[in-house]
Amino acid sequence: MMEQDALTPVKPDESELLVVTGMSGAGRSTAANALEDHGWYVVENLPPMMLGTLTELVSRMPQSIPKLAVVIDVRSKELFQDIREALSNLRAAGVTYRLLFLDAEDETLVRRFEQGRRPHPLQEDGSILDGIGAERDVLKELRESSDVIVDTSKLNVHALATTITELFTESGPIVLRLNVMSFGFKYGLPVDANYVADVRFIPNPHWVPQLRPHTGLDADVRDYVMGAAGTGDFLDRYVDALEPVIDGYRRENKHYATIAVGCTGGKHRSVAVTEELAKRLAQLPHVTVSAHHRDLGRE
Repeated sequence: MMEQDALTPVKPDESELLVVTGMSGAGRSTAANALEDHGWYVVENLPPMMLGTLTELVSRMPQSIPKLAVVIDVRSKELFQDIREALSNLRAAGVTYRLLFLDAEDETLVRRFEQGRRPHPLQEDGSILDGIGAERDVLKELRESSDVIVDTSKLNVHALATTITELFTESGPIVLRLNVMSFGFKYGLPVDANYVADVRFIPNPHWVPQLRPHTGLDADVRDYVMGAAGTGDFLDRYVDALEPVIDGYRRENKHYATIAVGCTGGKHRSVAVTEELAKRLAQLPHVTVSAHHRDLGRE
């Protein structure tokens, strides 16, 4: 029988290729700087049609450039067609790569463009929001095929750099970083969620006067939520269902996933369940888990 270490997925010896793209204003330059600071060879604003040529050159000298990050701007439909063809050619040639897509909420992108006093590159004679909408249409398919989506709406420059560092500087055994996030359905689904769990089946502490002012981080609310019929059974079964998914992600060299847990307002039930789910998932091998609460304090 093989030892377990022999079965542990590890990062490949050949050069790593990371393709970075996403919405204008979502932080591509910040991500590029963070990668460069941690040993990646970064090429910015590469025309998509040159991706294959660059990859071929790097593959001939993997020791010289073990980690290559290519930042590509695909705002136009013509460039989108080019990158789609380039990525398809990489797959056909057996080249392993990861695709990072940086995104942010529309209102955040508008604010960033206004603060920088610059127009959106696709707004033409319309508004910044018109330009953002046009860009989303072009990038929709690429976003859906991405390996990692990072929502930068709530991240400043330093927090985004830290996130990129945590995601793309590891070596040795592949560690899957799980972000367990609570949210409120009334504020919309998280744009970067891989899995969404709905815990509105649990009785709502909002309707208990002494619990209403408190949150799922408080002991009285936590005990109420965890003691409700079905909560423990849900957590047991959900963790069991996620285990083969997590193992599969690691086998496929996937390093990051977001599990979103939602209730009505993101204050009570989802917060308590997120904290407990994060604790349970953290017990799994080769997994690191963080928990955060998107809408806590928003009401």
